[in-house]
Amino acid sequence: MKSIFVLVAAAILLATAARAADTYNIAVIPKGTTHEYWKAVQAGTVKAQREFAAAGIKVNIIYKGPLKEDDREQQIQVVENFIGRRVNAIVISPLDRNALIAPLATAVQGGIPVITIDSSLNSPLPISYVATDNREGGRLAARTLAGLVGPHGRVIMLRFSVGSASTEDREDGFVEVMKKEFPDIKLLSTDQHGGVTRDTCYRTAQNLITRFGRDIDGVFACNLPTTAGMLLALRDTGLAGGKLKFVGFDTGTELVGGLRAGDISALMVQDPFRMGYLGVKNAVTVIRGGKVDKFIDTGVTVATRENIDQPAIHDLVNPPLDEFLK
Repeated sequence: MKSIFVLVAAAILLATAARAADTYNIAVIPKGTTHEYWKAVQAGTVKAQREFAAAGIKVNIIYKGPLKEDDREQQIQVVENFIGRRVNAIVISPLDRNALIAPLATAVQGGIPVITIDSSLNSPLPISYVATDNREGGRLAARTLAGLVGPHGRVIMLRFSVGSASTEDREDGFVEVMKKEFPDIKLLSTDQHGGVTRDTCYRTAQNLITRFGRDIDGVFACNLPTTAGMLLALRDTGLAGGKLKFVGFDTGTELVGGLRAGDISALMVQDPFRMGYLGVKNAVTVIRGGKVDKFIDTGVTVATRENIDQPAIHDLVNPPLDEFLK
């Protein structure tokens, strides 16, 4: 453990020496590049870049990640590539909390500070972690769904992918609260993983619906692809809307449409735009010798059909992508 702290200290010292650099090259590595969620992260990084430019600080954002959110080897290769290019800092959402430790340790050892966003690493290597409190987000989802299905409801949960820290924390928080606070709610299934695309999640959701059918009173899906896949499966089987209550996580055009149509009861809304923004802000602060908080909670909000157009929630659901990505 001591060696890791030595690596982090070395990274800070070496990063401080880079303060006089003409341009700070910041590598931003998302879990994937397919879903709208990651576009919001990217837009946040561009906002930070523009603010630094206005202050006379040149920051070059290099945004690159794997196509799919289960491609650990590709994300590792991206990290190794950026280490070879000697970027000044790495801002990353690790798609596996353990598999990325070794390559990121190499980065820190080489003097490249690491900031994690969205999803954590099972290591003290990162200087800062900017994300939703995902366990608390899962707890909030459980309380929201319990309030919808009543004290004797029957519920299923669709998991995402093994090793994804953010979603595993949500799943654990959901089950924890259901068992402790709502013991009379029956958890019909909590162990099925949908995978990283809407299509794989759709197939898993279909299997769950075929198995439990009309016995289901409520559903929880833990992120964008699981929510999108479950939404499609519920619509195909005629269970969307009506008495079945559906709580999902994240937003996007398809999910917000489902919420407005009444096919989704509530969405747990994160702030990926702010994660990208603060990730880059923290990276530059560290490079320039400043201090940053070890953990920054970017919050989670419950969006419903009734409150979706309230200004604060509307802004979360509709990040300014056109302003920063065009």
